[in-house]
Amino acid sequence: MILHRLLVYIFLICAASSLFGQTKPVELQAKVSAPFRFVAYGDTRFTDPKNTNAANAPVREALVRAIADEHPAFISIGGDVVYKGDDGNDWKVWDKETAAWAADKIPIYPALGNHDLYGNQKVAFANYFQRFPDLQNNRFYSVRAANTLVLTLDSSIDETSGPQGEWLIHQLDTLSADVDFVCFVLHHPPYTNSEDRMFGGGHSARHSEQALGQMLQDRQSHTRARFVVIAGHVHNYERYEHGSVLYLVTGGGGAHPYMIKRQPGDPLFGKDVNYHYLLVEIDRGKMKITMHRLELADGKATWTTPDSVEITAPAAMPATTAN
Repeated sequence: MILHRLLVYIFLICAASSLFGQTKPVELQAKVSAPFRFVAYGDTRFTDPKNTNAANAPVREALVRAIADEHPAFISIGGDVVYKGDDGNDWKVWDKETAAWAADKIPIYPALGNHDLYGNQKVAFANYFQRFPDLQNNRFYSVRAANTLVLTLDSSIDETSGPQGEWLIHQLDTLSADVDFVCFVLHHPPYTNSEDRMFGGGHSARHSEQALGQMLQDRQSHTRARFVVIAGHVHNYERYEHGSVLYLVTGGGGAHPYMIKRQPGDPLFGKDVNYHYLLVEIDRGKMKITMHRLELADGKATWTTPDSVEITAPAAMPATTAN
C-alpha cells in the first residue's frame, strides 16, 4: 500500500512536469537555527512609480528599507510581486528597488500571484524564474528552516487535488517529528472579510482555498506541529483562527488598498489603509507574529505594531481516551 502510494506520487509529480512546468519537487534548506526570524508580506506590485493606480511606490520603498533593516533569515512574498508578470520593465523596477536585499544576500521565497502570471505566461514565467533561480522552475515547493517547514503553494491551480494536492499530502504525511510549525504560503486566502463587490475593490474567499482550509483543520486535530496559513490577494491585514489553524492575510505591500469590514475589538477597527509587513519570530516550540504597520505622510514614516499573536507547539500530542 505504501509502495503503491509512493508510485502514484512519483507519477503525479512527473505529470506536473509536463502540465505545469514543474521539474521535480524542490526542497530548499534555509541555513538557520532557532531562534530565527523571517518576514512575510505580499501584493507589492513592483511597477513604474508613476503608475499610482497600481501601487504606492513610496510606501513600497519604505517597506523594502524597513524589511532590510530587520535582517531576516529570509523573506516570504505571498504573490503579486510585480504588477504585470510579462512586463520586463516591471521586473527591472523590482531589481532596482530590492537592490538592498540582494546586497545583503537575503533569500526570497515567493508564491505565484495572479499578477505574476499576467499576459503572456511563457514570458511571465521566464521573468519570474530568472529572479528566483533556486526554485528550479517549481511553482510549488518547500523550505525547511530549523524547526519550521514552509510550504509555498500556487493558488492558480487547485491546492488539494492533482499534482500539487498529492505533493501537499505527501509533505504532511511525511512531516518530520522535529517540525514545530508548518507555514503554508499562497496568494488567495481561505478566510477574508473582503468581498468581490466591496466598494473600492475586494476579493471573496474562493471554494478551492476554503477546501484547503478545511483539509488543514481536519489534519491539525491530529498533528503536533502548529499550522499557520499566510496569504495575500486582499490588500489589507486580517487574522483569524479556525480549528486551531492560524490564518493571516498580509496584502499590504504597496498595492492600492482594499477596505475590510471590521468589528469593534479588532485592533485595526477604524483603520482602513494598512500597509505593513509581518515579522515572524521562531524559537523552540514558540512562534510570535507581529504586524508592523506603516503610515507615510510628507515623506515621513511612522511605524506601529497594532497586532501580534503568539502560538506554541506542544511537546507531544495529548493522549486520547478510548470510548
